[in-house]
Amino acid sequence: MRKTFIPLGLLILASACSQPQSSRRQSTALPDTVHMTQAVLKDKIMGGWAGQTIGVTFGGPFEFRFNGTFVADYQPLVWHDGYLKDNMINNPGLYDDIYMDLTFVDVLHRVGLDAPVDSFAEAFAHAGYMLWHANQAARYNILNDIKAPESGFWKNNPHADDIDYQIESDFSGLMSPGMPNAASSVSDKIGHIMNYGDGWYGGVFMGAMYTMAFISSDIPWIIDKALQTIPSKSLFYQCIADVIQWHQQYPKDWHRTWFEIQKKWASDIGCPDGVFNAFNIDAKVNAAYVVMALLYGNKDFTKTLEIATRAGQDADCNPSSAGGILGTIVGYSHIPEYWKRGLNDIEDINFKYTTMSLHKVYQISYEQAKEMISKQGGSVSENGVIIKVQEPKPVRYEKSFPDMYPQIKKSFYHSDVQNLDFNFTGNGFVLMGGARKKAKDAPDYVFNIEVSIDGQKAEVAKIPTAFTVRRQELCWRYALPQGEHKVHIKVLNPNDRYEITSSSYIVYSDQPVTQSTRN
Repeated sequence: MRKTFIPLGLLILASACSQPQSSRRQSTALPDTVHMTQAVLKDKIMGGWAGQTIGVTFGGPFEFRFNGTFVADYQPLVWHDGYLKDNMINNPGLYDDIYMDLTFVDVLHRVGLDAPVDSFAEAFAHAGYMLWHANQAARYNILNDIKAPESGFWKNNPHADDIDYQIESDFSGLMSPGMPNAASSVSDKIGHIMNYGDGWYGGVFMGAMYTMAFISSDIPWIIDKALQTIPSKSLFYQCIADVIQWHQQYPKDWHRTWFEIQKKWASDIGCPDGVFNAFNIDAKVNAAYVVMALLYGNKDFTKTLEIATRAGQDADCNPSSAGGILGTIVGYSHIPEYWKRGLNDIEDINFKYTTMSLHKVYQISYEQAKEMISKQGGSVSENGVIIKVQEPKPVRYEKSFPDMYPQIKKSFYHSDVQNLDFNFTGNGFVLMGGARKKAKDAPDYVFNIEVSIDGQKAEVAKIPTAFTVRRQELCWRYALPQGEHKVHIKVLNPNDRYEITSSSYIVYSDQPVTQSTRN
């Protein structure tokens, strides 16, 4: 059953609205329009970008250091003047969630709001930065002629439910103030480049929270409205709805809610690195931590960032999302000075792999928001902007890995692979491994492997040694008929200066596996 929340302090910024503030607080209905000055609009957009940057920097030291557990309360979390600049210069890879955002912002700036999906896909596929998980799988697909949206589809991308678009969707909400369906439309195009199902829903949901953060300061209301963009039968929706319920049940104990999330939702079935492992980069679990931090943080910047970090797993991206949403709510000018220490020292520094700094994206994102307001039926003038507010609508239902249940993970280490065989009983598999140079000074090389299943050629795949264009896994196949299968891999162009290694494989079944069936 859906939970409906009466907002505690709905900050509808509508000077034209004649309804008294006290009565507006008793209704969850959205106004038809919202008016705000251009200064307020820009301040909120700046707050969103600054909040992200602060959050990812703060959580950086804990990224995937606490998996399946939380950071204990006595563990100090570091923040000091100069910390932002030190990381921007000496640890630029920390900001991967932001420079991915900026890639899409740049395409929108150069090509326009109606830029085709290939413009976005090609931009990040050929960018110089390193990628992981769903992003890297999508990059490989695009470079090997599997175009968007097939590049993010679960049969082509074992990481389809991972967090990737969730952590880089902030731009969609910041350019769509009060207009969640406009943000969803942007996310439909871009989010399917690298994700599908719950992985895509993570980005839709985060973008929607940003849109609602422009017109309300009531966090439960923002979360509830944003969740209305997600189909209620999806696991993503159900996970976030559980977090909302647990917060109501245990309003003073985020640790208890964390345990409830862990008990019910912490079993990953997609990401090969997370199956049968405490590591969890699944979108819905990490989104649950963001929602938990926002609810228990209750607009306190310090408390919100600390909870999002202490929850563990993707402990830099989660406080980045929470900090960005909270920064949008309060605006740049109201982010506590403690957290803005050193921010002015980095606002003119371009994020690595980009030509964009915070100051530049503040302005570009602001211009894109004004353009989107006009495009969606609102207006922009010297007197301010009038936003035509949108009632959130659920996006279409989709599910990754239907009837795919991890059965077993087997160690399968082989070096210098020329031919490789294994048998399994199930309806799918993923074989982990990769290619490498034997000599560091050797140029990069691309292996070609032929994968056969049950005696039939399934694919010929390229396996590059270069990290930025690598294939995340050697091979996989889902949705096979349940039963006995044989996999054969043959290297078509062996080379003594390079080698392919395998490490393990995961077997899937069409039914949930119990200990008795596993035996």
